[in-house]
Amino acid sequence: MWMVVIPVISAFIGWVTNWVAIKMLFHPREPIHLLGITVQGIFPKRQRQFAERLGKMVSEELLSFSDIQTRVTNPENLRRLMPIVEEHVDEFLRRRLTELFPVISMFIGEKTIGELKTHFMNELERIFPILMQRYMNHLQSELDLEKIVVDKVTALTSDRLEALLMSVMAREFRFVEILGGILGFLIGLLQVAITLLAA
Repeated sequence: MWMVVIPVISAFIGWVTNWVAIKMLFHPREPIHLLGITVQGIFPKRQRQFAERLGKMVSEELLSFSDIQTRVTNPENLRRLMPIVEEHVDEFLRRRLTELFPVISMFIGEKTIGELKTHFMNELERIFPILMQRYMNHLQSELDLEKIVVDKVTALTSDRLEALLMSVMAREFRFVEILGGILGFLIGLLQVAITLLAA
């Protein structure tokens, strides 16, 4: 009987140990002082450091401002906007201009509208990259990605942080628990084998 019980108990101990270890990542939420030792969950205790490292990783490796700037100022992306801009310029020259200046519309024909639109579009194509570059330079001074991430993660409640991490890593945590049970079972079998060999 003990040959079966020992591996089962060892498996249970391995599973419980890993389950407790995972729980201790998040609990206790607030520091508890026991016999001069402070006990607190790793994530609640290190939330600020976690936020700072995550912020640095996001801003430097995952989503650097230079990446955003490159995408926004990419000439190909700007060219994709031009048909939309052209529609608005055409709408302005054909409808809004005549509403704003009815007298001018009497002197502007289809040919003149076409020429004006061509000149507008050429000028817009020339100044768009300059405008976007200046806007991105301004945005860089205003937008600190690292600080945004740090502030957001730091502001999360412990419950919300646990829920987020569990939603991402629930399967991995479950695997760790099961692995603890399997290793415990194998250690139990090893104990039984050693005991039998020693007998």
